[in-house]
Amino acid sequence: MVPLGFFLLLLTAVDGESSERVCGYQDVLNYLNLTKDNVFYFATRPVKDHTQPTVVYLDVLLNAILDVVKIDQIFIPYIWITMHWNNQHILWNASEFCGISSVSIPAEFLWKPDLKIKETTENASPSPRLTVMNDGEVFLLNDQAFVSSCRMQVYKFPFDIQTCTLSFSSVVYSDTELELSHSMSSSDTTEWSHEMMQTQYEWLFIDMTVTNKTVERFSWTKDVIIYTIKMKRRSALYIINFIVPILFFLCLDLASFLISDHGGEKLSFKVTVLLAVTVMQLILNEILPSSSNRIPLIAVYCLGIFGLMLLSLLETVFIMYLLDRDSASQESETDEDQRLSEDHGDKRGKGNSHDCEGEEKKWSQCLCVHDVSADETPTELLKVSSSQLSDVSQGFDKLSDDVREVVRTLNLILHNRKKEGKPAGYWARKTKTINKIFFIFYATACTLFLVCMFSNW
Repeated sequence: MVPLGFFLLLLTAVDGESSERVCGYQDVLNYLNLTKDNVFYFATRPVKDHTQPTVVYLDVLLNAILDVVKIDQIFIPYIWITMHWNNQHILWNASEFCGISSVSIPAEFLWKPDLKIKETTENASPSPRLTVMNDGEVFLLNDQAFVSSCRMQVYKFPFDIQTCTLSFSSVVYSDTELELSHSMSSSDTTEWSHEMMQTQYEWLFIDMTVTNKTVERFSWTKDVIIYTIKMKRRSALYIINFIVPILFFLCLDLASFLISDHGGEKLSFKVTVLLAVTVMQLILNEILPSSSNRIPLIAVYCLGIFGLMLLSLLETVFIMYLLDRDSASQESETDEDQRLSEDHGDKRGKGNSHDCEGEEKKWSQCLCVHDVSADETPTELLKVSSSQLSDVSQGFDKLSDDVREVVRTLNLILHNRKKEGKPAGYWARKTKTINKIFFIFYATACTLFLVCMFSNW
């Protein structure tokens, strides 16, 4: 006789083996005949009536903004995709399998919608697993980074707001076979994206909107669901590293009007500042895309300041030309005055020599008349008069040299006094007026230009 306890133990073991066999996930798969070789599940759309469309619910959440390549106009987001649809061929009673209401199976076991992102330039790897519910709902969860194209609007760079889209649509199914919808609204999508956001690179995520529309392709229509991501650029670094330095260069150019126009220091300073702005323009050319439809405001900003500084440089060149012209005219006048003074001194010297000769004749006659006596012979008188004439001529030669020296000294003193008392040249006076007028015009033009630029930004 078998003991009762042993019989109960045997029943418990049998029930345990049965419970373990029935409550396994493999039992659910065996019940549904979900195997890789069963093409019934993944070959066609999972509907019993082909006239019924398969409704696919698609929700996208933005997890991170990895990069935005402006020059190539590429947007790289890291997104979380949730899709679910109903498979009418899959159904089981969860109570018959110990409450198992969902199983996870390889993605290739079941049919999946062939959705593709229109803007993507690189195909992302699909999710390897699917989650199947007991009521036939199939869930596909996937998080991946996409490399998508995004047309950048850089007109207000670096204060621009960019909108990049992710358009999901089927490749082969029309809207009568596959309908796309979303279960989360735009506000819910934005809220969840803000909570899940990990990194935003140099951008600040604003919101995400979701819209549905139907497009016509090759004589058939398809459902398209579009997620629009709006983000704003962080402009602080661009202001500090680009806009403010160029503004400082403009202030230096304004301060250069305090430098004297004489010499080349002012001209070389302006050329150096102008070359610095040129370097900043080259850096800007490497940042902005060349396919923009409108000229960015920052390019207008650099070009406008470059033009103003170039105009200032041309004004400095013109002023230096006028000053050189004035100095050349003054040098020619000085040379002419010196030549005239030398000619006048020579004439005075020659006149003095003639006067001295006349005086010599007069003195010689006087001496001859005064010294002649009755006792002296003509020969003796001739000797006396010739010796006296020679002494007198030597005295007059020395006197004429002293007179010439005095005349030259007087001419030099008169010329220096005339030069010191002479007012500034004509062009030197005009350059002061031109500088004042141009500085007022230049400062006004710079102020109006900056006000217009910052108001548009």
